[in-house]
Amino acid sequence: MDSRIKKLADVLVHYSCNVQKGEKVLISFEGDSTKPLAKLLIKEVYACGGVPYVEIRDSSLTREILLGCEEDQLRFMNEYQLAQMHGMAAYIAIRASDNTAELSDVPSAKMNLYSKTLRPVQDYRVNHTKWVVLRFPNNAMSQLANMSLEAFENFYYDVCTLDYKKMSEAMDPLVALMNKTDKVRITGKNTDLTFSIKGIGAVKCDGERNIPDGEVYTAPIRESMNGIISYNTPSEEHGFTYDNIVFEIKDGKIMNATCNDCEKINELLNTDENARYFGEFAIGVNPYILHPMKDTLFDEKIAGSIHLTPGASYEDAFNGNKSAVHWDLVFIQRPEYGGGEIWFDDVLIRKDGLFVLPELLPLNPENLK
Repeated sequence: MDSRIKKLADVLVHYSCNVQKGEKVLISFEGDSTKPLAKLLIKEVYACGGVPYVEIRDSSLTREILLGCEEDQLRFMNEYQLAQMHGMAAYIAIRASDNTAELSDVPSAKMNLYSKTLRPVQDYRVNHTKWVVLRFPNNAMSQLANMSLEAFENFYYDVCTLDYKKMSEAMDPLVALMNKTDKVRITGKNTDLTFSIKGIGAVKCDGERNIPDGEVYTAPIRESMNGIISYNTPSEEHGFTYDNIVFEIKDGKIMNATCNDCEKINELLNTDENARYFGEFAIGVNPYILHPMKDTLFDEKIAGSIHLTPGASYEDAFNGNKSAVHWDLVFIQRPEYGGGEIWFDDVLIRKDGLFVLPELLPLNPENLK
């Protein structure tokens, strides 16, 4: 067995979830290629005195359920999944779907109903368990990254097993700065956006929740955002690839949304009354992730990027926005993507993807590798 898988299992159980004796751990996996890692996770949880449980998922079966689902059926699904999650201290999810577009032809009404009805399960997992979610390298992911499987595996293990302790320490000055910041301005190609993050608080993501990791997030004051943002990375959501997304925002609300399928994006943003407001603003800093591959867990960590998220905010950076939607959309500010700047209270903190303040220089890619 590849020794890198063993190292990854150690990171997930001991660092990301810090599993303790007697703690119940739900290991959720999808795709045959994830089985070697899932087996190692079970062994590792047992070895530290934890109690492992397994959930097997399959997108092709989920699609069949969704095509005919009714609200009562989904309410019961939410009930039993929530009861299961209430018993867990930790949650480890590994995903390696053979077809990332498997849900692309599920009608928006069914997809939105599913998202809204089962949102309590995700909310409880995010806010009340120790959790980590990751993808696992397979041919489908390699194709998304436009790489051979071998090259993608080498990239994947570099990204997923970097020195997160070093990254965590480098994040502290950015967290401190965001905690005392009021006004934020984001600029770039066809983008000029202002909002406030005053009093919300910043949270560093340093390998304890997602693998790969590498972001610091907060949330905008709900009605404070004004301007335009033209996202320069594609986003795959519910199996459909959205591209060339442009939002025009007034007093926090997306007033106009365009992309390669305007009808579809507006259906998504109409899932509920709060889906057109924003629940997260984050800065990506992973030095190994430089280009989008239509996988949010990777793309939102891209060095020199930000992501600005329509929908729900997290409890630890709560701005009052609750929604069934939480859609991380990425805007890269490095020169090859058109450049851009981040300003905090009229002070430039990052230009063309590189931090310029002395205390933030350790977060630049050459210092994190």
